[in-house]
This record gives sequence, structure tokens and C-alpha cells, in this order.
Amino acid sequence: MKDEQGLFYYPYPNNKSVRMYVRQGIDDIEFRLFNSKEPQLWEEHGWAPYLALQKAFEMYDIKKSGFNPKAAYDIAIARTLLKENQEGS
Repeated sequence: MKDEQGLFYYPYPNNKSVRMYVRQGIDDIEFRLFNSKEPQLWEEHGWAPYLALQKAFEMYDIKKSGFNPKAAYDIAIARTLLKENQEGS
């Protein structure tokens, strides 16, 4: 999907207040989280390259938090969105 902020998908399909934006950076696909219930997150957290996110995933304790960042930052979905957008241009 696409809006004025860019390409996005819903990382949690049942929660439409959270969107994951994606773009092609210089060297890597980049992600940026938006949550309409916490709009300040958009300003506080900029674009994050997937390589940096992968390093953070290794340090993250899913069992403690109950949050799986690999599911939210889905590289396969990001690649598909970018490819479809490029083909549609």
C-alpha cells in the first residue's frame, strides 16, 4: 500500500493503527514504524537499515517482551512491495 508518507504494510494485520514503511536506501532496504496511537514515534525514530535491524534482532529477547521484531520488520514483504512499486511505475 502507499500513502503520502510512502510504501507500507501492516505488520499486525488485525491492528491497522500500526504501519511499517519501507524504502530502498543507498545500500539497503530501510524501515520506519508508524503507530497512530503513538505518533511521536515517527519523529523520534528515523529510517533504519535492515542490516542494523538484523544486528538488533540478535540481542533482542523475544521471550521477555513477547514482541517478535523479525515478524514486524519483514524483509520479504518489504522486497515485494518495493518490486511491485517499481514495476507499477
